[in-house]
Amino acid sequence: MMTIEEIEKEIVAEFSVFDDWMDKYAYLIELGSGMAGMDESHKTEDNLIQGCQSRVWFHAEMKGDVLYFTADSDAIITKGIAGLLIRVFSGQKPADIAGADLSFIDEIGLTQHLSPTRSNGLLAMVRQIKMYAVAAEAKLKQP
Repeated sequence: MMTIEEIEKEIVAEFSVFDDWMDKYAYLIELGSGMAGMDESHKTEDNLIQGCQSRVWFHAEMKGDVLYFTADSDAIITKGIAGLLIRVFSGQKPADIAGADLSFIDEIGLTQHLSPTRSNGLLAMVRQIKMYAVAAEAKLKQP
């Protein structure tokens, strides 16, 4: 299984192929359209990311000692961003997720090229994923 850092490097390499941001947006949209659907029962207020301009849902599920995520959004670029985050975090241990520095977000230029509201939404998604991870880790430590 790949580490968070290895997946981040892979994403940076993929984005480095594109010279221009329109191509990177197109790639994000492609990632969003290729995402597996999310179970409608998980599209609840609790799973809705606060601080996002569009509606984005994240659902976390623990299997063994690893966290898995599903997500969906009504905005196609946001869905692509959610897809990137799922690719990085899904199938990882909670402690690794909580400790990840996510340098790839800046390396691919995402923060600079998103509108302020989308950028806030991205930070809100990351914050929520890390909160899931911290909660899952606490549960693992319970006797």
